[in-house]
Amino acid sequence: MNTKSISIQQDQFLTDILPNGMIEPNTILNKRLTGLGATFSEIEAKRHSIIIEPNVPVIRGKEKQHKKKVFGVYEGVYADDVLKYLETHRGDYKILTTPESFRKVKDAIWEYGMDIYQDFFLLFDECQKIVQDVCYRQDIALPIDDFFKFENKAFVSATPILPSDPRFEEKGFKVINVVPEYDYTRNLHLITTNCILGTLRKVLEVLEDFNKENSTSKDVCIFLNSTDTIEAIIKQLEIEKESAVFCSDKSVVKLNERSYKTAYEHWEEKKMKRYNFFTSRFYSALDIELDKDIDLIMITDLYYAQHSMIDPNTEAPQIIGRFRKKNGVSTVVHITNINSNLPVRTPIEIGMYLKCCEEIHHKIKNLYDTASDFNYKQAYLEALNVIPYNKFIDRNGDKNHFAIDNYMDEETVKSFYNHKQLLKEAYENTGRFSLIYENAWFPLGDKERLKRERDTISLREKNIETVRQMELLTENGEYTSEILKQYRDELYNYNPFIVEAYETIGKEEIERLNYSRPKIKEAMILKQQENGITKLGFQQMIDNSFPIGSRHTCEFIKQELIRIYELCSITSHKAITGTSIKQFFKVKECKIKGKRGYMIVCRL
Repeated sequence: MNTKSISIQQDQFLTDILPNGMIEPNTILNKRLTGLGATFSEIEAKRHSIIIEPNVPVIRGKEKQHKKKVFGVYEGVYADDVLKYLETHRGDYKILTTPESFRKVKDAIWEYGMDIYQDFFLLFDECQKIVQDVCYRQDIALPIDDFFKFENKAFVSATPILPSDPRFEEKGFKVINVVPEYDYTRNLHLITTNCILGTLRKVLEVLEDFNKENSTSKDVCIFLNSTDTIEAIIKQLEIEKESAVFCSDKSVVKLNERSYKTAYEHWEEKKMKRYNFFTSRFYSALDIELDKDIDLIMITDLYYAQHSMIDPNTEAPQIIGRFRKKNGVSTVVHITNINSNLPVRTPIEIGMYLKCCEEIHHKIKNLYDTASDFNYKQAYLEALNVIPYNKFIDRNGDKNHFAIDNYMDEETVKSFYNHKQLLKEAYENTGRFSLIYENAWFPLGDKERLKRERDTISLREKNIETVRQMELLTENGEYTSEILKQYRDELYNYNPFIVEAYETIGKEEIERLNYSRPKIKEAMILKQQENGITKLGFQQMIDNSFPIGSRHTCEFIKQELIRIYELCSITSHKAITGTSIKQFFKVKECKIKGKRGYMIVCRL
């Protein structure tokens, strides 16, 4: 596509620099900066307009801001409501709709007798969302076929992802780049860490101390695309009464069911608290108008919510741009862990993979089309439905270019999070940020916590992992900080026996005893007796060797009792035999492989 550049000065808006103050038809407008008034310019433009916004909060915000000038269409608003608006409104029509509700707008306009493709200008706002969201929200691309039928149309975003759909070239689209003639970079603190929670706690403490020193008080806005992780953070930081969560309606219901009541589908200033959490539906387009500054934290947690990855090229600038007041964001921090298992692939490598997938699809499709036997045809059809390329085909069987662009974009962003240097370079290459980098290391991190929480490992693997993590915690001796004590308590809740064993007899002894629970327990009793911690070592060892309900031969009982007496340096006043067990337990006689023995019933 051909490109064109337009300069913009500080304090100017798009209405000041665009021809007639309006977005040109058949263009992709890369406005570079948020808050330049793209939707405002279209609302003020002297023409009928349909503006497609990525989600409902944006539309509700514009309705509140522009009042009767605009009409919003989303879930709960019907074609009849749009028709009534067309019949009663005087002046230029300004309809804001979600992609999913575009059909209602289209039906109402045809019903009213207007030619939607000739009489209306169609603006797709925050156009990068079509690419970024199409994998889990297929209907976001529904209006695209209609989009190309409009005589006058445009894409707009401060962070566009240029689409590969050939129809843009065929329709003569050009890219208009807005070029700021002033320094618009801003400081961003990038913190890579192995422990999201520990780092967030530390950052919040630093921000609070800084604000106290400067006699200020700022709310904190935290952007994290996982309500489960948000809930976990709120609970672990014990900030339930000071927090609000802004998320989808379904997530609101989920949090309410878990007795968390300050969760909201729509943002309003009066709903805000000290700590405010936002999911991805609030990353773009929404205008957050506040009278005071805030501190902004973005969080990516690759181990518990890989979908919380934040793209330095698009999502990071968009998140910061939600706050419309000049200098309204005091501090910007991005906290993230790194996962070296994420693949690093160049655009060429990703393209080659997609080409291979397409060729395989075409070959199987050809076999399906030419097969005469029903069974072969059925087998080929099932293969077509499961091969990777299937997700790059729309419901009409055509290539879905936006799904392909989505895959390219997601794989590229994944690569950034493979290594801290790749993420740093990604931020630096945007030209938008002055990066301040820090690495925060903790003895135990998110990777270790995830290992603890997996249900698939065996008890032995669980014990080995607990010992490994305890060794990391005590590398420098005792638990030297509050955070280390908290980690120890987490491990204790996870595996109390092995934590106690580690603290009593140490790693080498546990490994020497081959993680045998009875042997470890016995070693702990002897150690505690040696250190004067217990006077009941002999009795504890008897209980350890002869659990209630267990069955033993008389020969084993005799030898085991002799061993315990010797270990505890105690002399028995009577000869030790199999029947000596009756001094400690109520027993029942039994046979074990034909040999006389006893079953332990209960303690005397």
